[in-house]
Amino acid sequence: MKGVVFTEFVEFVEDQFGLDVADDMIDNSELPSGGSYTAVGTYDHTEMVELVTQLHKLTDKPVDGLIFAYGKHLFTRFAAGYHHFFEGVKSSFEFLLQIENHIHVEVRKLYADAELPSFEYPHVSSNRLEMIYRSQRAFGDLAAGLIEGCIEHFGEQISVEREAIASDEGNAIKFVLTMDG
Repeated sequence: MKGVVFTEFVEFVEDQFGLDVADDMIDNSELPSGGSYTAVGTYDHTEMVELVTQLHKLTDKPVDGLIFAYGKHLFTRFAAGYHHFFEGVKSSFEFLLQIENHIHVEVRKLYADAELPSFEYPHVSSNRLEMIYRSQRAFGDLAAGLIEGCIEHFGEQISVEREAIASDEGNAIKFVLTMDG
């Protein structure tokens, strides 16, 4: 995983739980990197699993809830730091539909070694969007948080349903987004 995901996670923990909890989380974790991350570095995804596990132990908050909340936070950081991806985009559906064929293409230009999830869009209409998330890593809660963060960013009323689906390629989840009203 790219280091920006780790550096933002540590900042998220500091913001939500304080510097002492962030320090304890790192100190209590067994991390090959030692917990020193740079935004442009690349780290094994198991370090994120270890950090979240330790955060759960320190806060007694559910792991899936922590990852989801982090996904929402991460979206706000992406929106602030990569505003060019938002230029001219007027809705969540419009933004989400450009992840696979525009945003991820640009990310790969900058970081050829980036291991990104893939998205398919089997159904698209003006009030309903189906997205299939596939990843070798089980970070569906992060994807769900990012989607919710996107919806909040655009100020829309959208219901999100989530269903795990069988896949030979790791973790796969179908997200169904429906405009409310």
